[in-house]
Amino acid sequence: MTRVFETEPHDTATLETASNVIDEEVHHDHLFSYQELARIDEALTMSSRETGLRFTLYLGDLGKRTRVEAEEMHGRSGHNPAESVLIAISPGQRVVEVVTGAAAARRLPDRACALAVLSMTGSFAAGDLVGGIVNGLRQLSDQAGHPASLRRPH
Repeated sequence: MTRVFETEPHDTATLETASNVIDEEVHHDHLFSYQELARIDEALTMSSRETGLRFTLYLGDLGKRTRVEAEEMHGRSGHNPAESVLIAISPGQRVVEVVTGAAAARRLPDRACALAVLSMTGSFAAGDLVGGIVNGLRQLSDQAGHPASLRRPH
């Protein structure tokens, strides 16, 4: 599920990966309500603040090579990719990719990321996109814990 960004790319897409399905009736500028956007924003902010890692979210088509595209996005996502985590979700393709930088990967092992993805996809299957995103972020931030600089000495 998750690879350290500086290692060789791992593409989870297959020839059978579904192309992005677009519902013509959905107005994409109104995908989320204001309250849903606020929940997602708060979850991203709290995850970043609590862990010292930079969490980002991408929601949209990832192309045929989903993992490669997610890793490229992660590399372009900001000033310090090593301490960043990208959650890339392509609902139309039914794909979730979690990409961690080298420093983030030490605090978020593949197993923890896989469990968060499993939780998210369960919520997505039940029709709760926002809840899945928020709970996935909470799981990842709980696993990563506080950065050493914010921990109190015992």
